[in-house]
Amino acid sequence: MRTVDAGGLSVGDGHPTRIMGVLNVSKESPYKPSVFDDPGAAAEYVDESLIGEGADIVDIGLESANKRLDVLSAEAELERLDTAVETMETVSGDAVFSIETRYHEVAAAALDRGFDMVNDICGFADPEMPRVCEEYDVAVAKMASPPDLERPGAVEDVDWSAHRADGRERRGSYADDIYEALAMNGFTDRTIIDPAFGGWSEAKTLADDRETFRRLREFRGYGRPILVSINRKNFLRDLAGRDTEGALPVSLAATAMAVERGAHIVRTHDVAETRDAAIIGDAFTPARLRDVAAGVEELDARTPADVRRHLDRLGAPADIDHAVRATTRVFELSGLTERDRAELAAPPVGAGFAPGSEEGTGVLYGTPAALRSLVREVDGSDQLRAALERVEDSL
Repeated sequence: MRTVDAGGLSVGDGHPTRIMGVLNVSKESPYKPSVFDDPGAAAEYVDESLIGEGADIVDIGLESANKRLDVLSAEAELERLDTAVETMETVSGDAVFSIETRYHEVAAAALDRGFDMVNDICGFADPEMPRVCEEYDVAVAKMASPPDLERPGAVEDVDWSAHRADGRERRGSYADDIYEALAMNGFTDRTIIDPAFGGWSEAKTLADDRETFRRLREFRGYGRPILVSINRKNFLRDLAGRDTEGALPVSLAATAMAVERGAHIVRTHDVAETRDAAIIGDAFTPARLRDVAAGVEELDARTPADVRRHLDRLGAPADIDHAVRATTRVFELSGLTERDRAELAAPPVGAGFAPGSEEGTGVLYGTPAALRSLVREVDGSDQLRAALERVEDSL
């Protein structure tokens, strides 16, 4: 996992989760507490409610990305840039300042005037955006999106066959589409990826976001820091039956989970509370070996799908299913007969069985490949057969 320097702030594994607070200078933005058109009032908000509450990064948006609103032109965004720059220059606190824009000319103008990084919600739909970010040598957050400046995040609209060299159609589920969309138009050396949580299109469902969140660890497969924007999002508050105003607790629970699953930046309107949740997530994220000098890094891969993403990145051969050989699963069994325990005593390579002291119990473990072999090889009781079939179904 590479570490990205974002305006002097290290982002990646081994560093605290960074909190990105939000300021909007767009009157049409729906979250009114963060919307300002007066630089003095905006700077006071940034100092007190963002930096003062623990924000490491301040992300300033020039327009609302709401899918129901007309998209501003680059010229219209540039007209609002003065307010953003004057705000930044008036702030007394210390933070990295990010400009949210989809246009390379706006990014260049903002970087010329003191901004530290770019947040591109259109995923390099402007083909000049990566060039600008590379020329200025800045970090850029790239959100999964189709190559369309007017449809940020709407990956359902992608004609996958047109964007693949082999002409293949859609490969899998929504999370697979998000994963592939992130790679479109490439990366810079300092790209941070964003899996595009939220209602970016009418076709997207709450289940789509939940699937992406469940599989968030897979996105580590790109070997790049991950930004998540999940604050008070529908896919979380719907689970608890909360409206936006009452959704802070579910956002905080998800924040801690996202950090444990690999998020490095959390974008939020609720800075102090989100910072606390991220601290908890950091504290309970297992330590992993990473020694650059020795050339070794332990991957955070819990499932074959997680492993497969890293294998794809490294160009490992696809003719052998290393993903199922590299992942271990553990199951407790009960109701075993003595014959069952004897059958499990000599499992195939890659699996093991530890009998429990209590009659009929034990722990079965192994790689998915070895456990599938075990299902075919073991001739035990009906209960054991049923248990092994359920194990196979879960792999």
